Parts: sequence; C-alpha cells; structure tokens
Amino acid sequence: MGETHGETGTNRKQASSGWTGPSEGIQLRSLQLPDDYAAIAHLLNQVWAEPTTAEKLLEDDRKLYEKGKTWIDDNGKLAGYDRERRVAISESGAIVGYVWCWRAPWTEPGILCCTLVVDAAHRRQGIGQRLLEHVAQWADGLGASVLLSEVWDDQPEAMSFARRRGFAVDRHAFQSVLRLDEAAAYNPPHADYARMEELDKDGIRFLTLADAPGEESEAKLYELCRETLVDIPGFLGEVPGMHEWRKWYLMPEGYAPEQVIIAADGGKFVGMTNVLYNPDSNGMYHEYTGVSRAYRGRGLALALKIKAIELAKRRGAAYLRTDNDSTNEPILAINRKLGYKPLRGSYRMMAELGQVLQQLGHAVPPSNSAAASKAEL
Repeated sequence: MGETHGETGTNRKQASSGWTGPSEGIQLRSLQLPDDYAAIAHLLNQVWAEPTTAEKLLEDDRKLYEKGKTWIDDNGKLAGYDRERRVAISESGAIVGYVWCWRAPWTEPGILCCTLVVDAAHRRQGIGQRLLEHVAQWADGLGASVLLSEVWDDQPEAMSFARRRGFAVDRHAFQSVLRLDEAAAYNPPHADYARMEELDKDGIRFLTLADAPGEESEAKLYELCRETLVDIPGFLGEVPGMHEWRKWYLMPEGYAPEQVIIAADGGKFVGMTNVLYNPDSNGMYHEYTGVSRAYRGRGLALALKIKAIELAKRRGAAYLRTDNDSTNEPILAINRKLGYKPLRGSYRMMAELGQVLQQLGHAVPPSNSAAASKAEL
C-alpha cells in the first residue's frame, strides 16, 4: 500500500494556460537567477497546491545537477537526466509565463516531465503556445518520445489547451485534506486505538527517525521504499538510488526526522509515513506512506496515519493534506475513515512528442529519427 505525490515534491508538473491568441510583444528568454526566483514563485503559486517561495526554489536548485547528461538506451528510448527552463517576458519586462521541462535519472525512459504556467491576467494570448513550442523542440533534439504534465480537473481551459496539442488523460488523482483547526477535527475512535494495541501485542512498535537516527535507519527506510514505491498505482520509472532518494523523497523541503514515523517489527522497518511541514501555510503534507507487502491488511497504514494526525495536532498544524491515485482504494478508504475531505483532483496528461509537434505546426521527422541520429554519434 502506498501513498505519494507524483514529482519529487508537491504537484510540480502542472499545466495552466488557455486559448492561444496573438502574443506580440512577448519574448522568451533563459532564466536570470537568482533575480527571477520571486516572479517564478508567484506564477507557480497560482497552480501549486502548496505555496513556494524564492528561497525554496533556490534551495531546490542547489540540489540539482549543473549540467545534464542524456543518451539513447538499447531500446531506442531517451535515458539520463537534463532540464530546460524558459520565462516569457511582457513588453513591460514582467515575467508572465514559465516552462520547466525535465527528466531525472530514474524517470521512465523516453519521457520528459513538464510544468507550464501562464499568469492568470495574461492567458489566452498565445504565451502557453510559445513556451510549449520551445520545450517541444528541445525535447525533439534530445530524442524524447513522450511529454508528461498535470492539469487540475477544475480548469477546463487548461485541459482544452492540453488536449488540442495532443495530450490525453493517463491517470486521475485526488487531493484530500483533514482540517485540524476546526472544532470537529477528527479524533480516532476507541476501536482504532484498540487495533493499535493489537499491533503492539504482535510486537509492532512505532518510533520516528529522530528516535533512531543515522545511516543504518535511513538504509532500512530506503529498502522499504524500494519495495513499496513500485506498488503505487500509476508509478512510472525506477526507484532512485539511495543518494537521490534521500534528497528528494526522504528530506525534501519541510522534512524533520521527528516527522518520519516508522512501524518496526523487531529490527525490521515494515511501514512508514513521512509528513512535511510548510510554515507558510502552517500545514502538513503526507509525502509518502508505505507498508511492506507481508504486513498489509493488519492496520499498519491506519495506525501510521493516526500517528501522523497526533503529530500534526501537537505541532499545531492547521491541516493535513495528501494526494492519491483514483484507483488506490485501500488508502482512499483509510483517508475517508479518518475524516479527510475530498478536494479537487488532477489529471496526469501524456502525449507522444510527434503529435505535439504536429499540433504545433512543425514537420515531424520519421519515427525515431532523432533517436537514431543520436545513437550513431
């Protein structure tokens, strides 16, 4: 059983644009950092579920590679890692659009993930078209075959923009929130605590990474995630190596060792939930919840979620939020039981790069021609 948000982090592959009209006076340029961080954060906060800041974007960039390295694998698919970013500038010099296209070493071969956002006051002017065109041509040069993005399910204009450019729905995920700052905030019933007592009798103990710090514990958590990540509905690609997993899954923005709750059977880690804290919203987010296959069906996921609620209450958090695939019924049922309320969802959209280029009005070379030329180098 698993629970996680798609890119390393929170809803970071969003597309928000609109009808494409004239874009005279709009220029695309590469990023000028650190000066552009504040404007990019402003754009991203129009679509991301959790707010970001210039400082957070800078910190994320510091974790990333400075130069990409890609190749075509034995199956003719793009492998490796790289990224491309552009901003759209208005005649007044304001940043009104942003696109970020990337792949990590563990991304599914052939795929590039894209975030594209246009300022709400500047949509329907062709800016999204220009930004998408730029990264599509960049992707074609790399030899990519598929573009992946996400669109909120309550943004019909963004959905229409994506569909008209060759994207189709691949998965549907939902947000859920448990408000802890309301009088009716959930308190687990006695039956749930009784079930936790049964786990205790069976030798299952609960601790945090702060209780057992160090490389040995982190290695145990990594092995647990290696087993459980691939069971999450819609999971794509490979489990990253431990160094990258530690950086992007275990210790992203908002991490604290006391917020990594672990279920252990003797010395073996058999379940975990990692809850991140956002001081800007005073909210907490379930980055990941997973239970080892041999221990599922015994109430460990429920117990971990209850422990997370208790943690968030002690922290004085306003809410707990999570994202789950629409087909992940076991974890969705637990969330409903605990009082989480559904919010809007997001569609994972995928498109064959050749279709995107055709829709953008570009001649498409014969299939795999870019891959073949790169493979011959």
